Parts: sequence; C-alpha cells; structure tokens
Amino acid sequence: MDTDDITPDLLAALAQFSTPTISNAIEIFDVRPRNEGFMGPEIRCLTPLSRPVVGFACTGKIRAARPPTPDSQAPRPAYWDWLTTQPAPRIVVLEDLDDPPAVGSFWGEIQTTIHGALGCVATVTNGGVRDIPEVSRLGFAFFASAAIVSHAYVHLVEYGRPVEVGGLTVTTGDLLHADEHGVIHIPREIAPWLPQVARAYEEVEQAFIGQVRGDGFTPEKLKRAHETFSQARAELKPPTS
Repeated sequence: MDTDDITPDLLAALAQFSTPTISNAIEIFDVRPRNEGFMGPEIRCLTPLSRPVVGFACTGKIRAARPPTPDSQAPRPAYWDWLTTQPAPRIVVLEDLDDPPAVGSFWGEIQTTIHGALGCVATVTNGGVRDIPEVSRLGFAFFASAAIVSHAYVHLVEYGRPVEVGGLTVTTGDLLHADEHGVIHIPREIAPWLPQVARAYEEVEQAFIGQVRGDGFTPEKLKRAHETFSQARAELKPPTS
C-alpha cells in the first residue's frame, strides 16, 4: 500500500485507540507473530499525551560520546531538506549508536522547535532527551530510554536508512502508533481496516467487563461470561474488502 492510501481521516481514526487495542486488532489479521512488531519497555513515553501519536517514520542515527570528525557526521541542512520530502505527520526515529546509549541528548527545546516547524510530531529513540517541561508545552512527544542532562558531543551520523530502536527495526516510511504503553508498527496493508476491527474488539471486551462488574457476580457467572468472551473474540475476522 502506498503512503497516499493512508489518509488524514485514517490517521485520525487510528489515533482514537490505545496502542494495546491496536496491537489486539493487528493480531486478528495474523500477519506476524504476536511477539513481534513493537518496541521493548525501555522505550518510554516521557511527555504528556492528549491522545496516541500516529505518523510516518523518518529514520536516523546519532552519536554523542566523542566529538565528531568532518567525515563522521551528516550535514544538518541536507537532513532538514530530506525531512520535508517525507510524508507527514513525521515521527523521527533515532538510533543512538553509543554503547551504552544516552550519553548526550539530540533532543531538547531547540531541536523540538526545529522539527515541529518541519512537520514532525514526535521522536522515538533509544537515546536520551531533555528540556521535558518546555517540550511538553510545545505538544511534541518524546519516546525515549531516559531523561538526561547534557547534549555532550551529539551529532547526526546518517539518515534515511533502517534503524533498530527498542528491538524493532524501523524503515523510513513505516507507519507507527505510540502512546503511554509504547510504540508499535502498523503494517500498511491492513491499516485501512484496523479502526473497524479495533472497535469490534473493544465492544467484545467491554461486554465481558460489563458482565464481570454486574450485580450478582459469582464464579459460575464468570465462567459463562469468559466462555462467551472467548467465543466472540475467536469469531472476530479481518474484513475481506
């Protein structure tokens, strides 16, 4: 599926659901193993969110432990130009190559202001971030491994190539969904049908929860409710068109 097929209306519809609900819906399509396609718990949301973030990945790699040499860093102006050629909304996914990572932060109020002006809404990085109160007021989302103090010798090494962050390989153009729970990759071929399936999954869950919370709860009622829930969940099928 082309990026053009993922419309602003579809992105808004996907943002109505939590990342766990999106994960549940993806499982219905059986397009990948259930233990793949999402980042590990080391990548945490460090800024307040009013709703989940949905957008297209723009990838890059950074280092900060040692000063750059003239031939070891990518020029920022060329990187900025490249960003504007990528589909929006843009989520910048930066792999920190230092071992251990998060020696110096690429992200703070200045970089957030620049990237926000370039149509970016969030960053995802195994590195660190800073200026969290200021960035929170800007409405930009940080998903990172840590909050840190310094930018050290941070520099952009390259951009546009696949990266690995939180155990997930991300390619520029990948569709990502993220909230307080973490970051997940949405396969483009199923994206148009995910809101429909996510809504159906929520309805099945809420019906079960309502039964458990209802009056006159007993273990026998729980067993019957769970059997109904399991059957309804098993009957959820991906749309055929």
